[in-house]
Amino acid sequence: MLFNINLASKRVVELIIFLVIGALAGFTAGIFGIGGGLIIVPLLYVVFTQMGYSPDVIMHMALGTSLATIIVTSISSSIAHHKNGAVIWSVFRNLAPALVIGSFLGAGVAGLLSGANLQLIIGVFVIWVAYKMMFATSHVINEHAALPSALKQFCAGTGIGVASAIFGIGGGSLTVPYLNHYGVVMQKAVGTSAACGLPIAIAGAFGFIFFGMKGQVTVPNSIGFVHIYAFLGISIMSFFTAKLGAKAAHTLSPVMLKKCFAVLLFSVGCFFLIKGLL
Repeated sequence: MLFNINLASKRVVELIIFLVIGALAGFTAGIFGIGGGLIIVPLLYVVFTQMGYSPDVIMHMALGTSLATIIVTSISSSIAHHKNGAVIWSVFRNLAPALVIGSFLGAGVAGLLSGANLQLIIGVFVIWVAYKMMFATSHVINEHAALPSALKQFCAGTGIGVASAIFGIGGGSLTVPYLNHYGVVMQKAVGTSAACGLPIAIAGAFGFIFFGMKGQVTVPNSIGFVHIYAFLGISIMSFFTAKLGAKAAHTLSPVMLKKCFAVLLFSVGCFFLIKGLL
């Protein structure tokens, strides 16, 4: 009986931790206008490490679980952008099949990489995002450019999908600049990117589940590389706190907010680089 009580208490504590992560990720995503995966992955890495999981699977678990939570947030975001007429569905139809293929393949690639190599790759990516947020100007929109052919969009979508799965993100950091480059205004680029996050997240999460099960990963309360309790806790809270973050963003200086977040991301990137090199 005592064992069962202690086990139940442990599960409650873990769920509370995941709810807190979800609250932070959602609020951060809303206030900084960037996907929650960049917050979820490093936090889950720390939590899973403290929970005593094998170093060989911690990064994979963080990435797979992050993508699973993005399924929920992308649905909410896509509905909101659709109501504002900010989703270009023709572009979505061209990109979606490629994003699914690329994201599933990306999960497979991540499954082949060691935890240390994943840390190095993600560390470099996060530092790049931090640099873009700190120093880069707004995306330059080429008003005379036209969207490329469906085949070229398919190829681009495959690459975005692969990268998104490896980094555990919804792809906004890559899709928005891509659409901007071809003359899509920021509002519609963001809205279309939000819709594109759904096929990325579904295929990526399924890929991490599939390759995790294929590799016979045995982690408590998980299916493959997706932690069920973490998925539920983070998804529930981020769904609500993202709206609060978006409201808070309108009362604060967006420039200063982005610079502060860039410093945080730079620190996270350096953390993963150091961990990967040690």
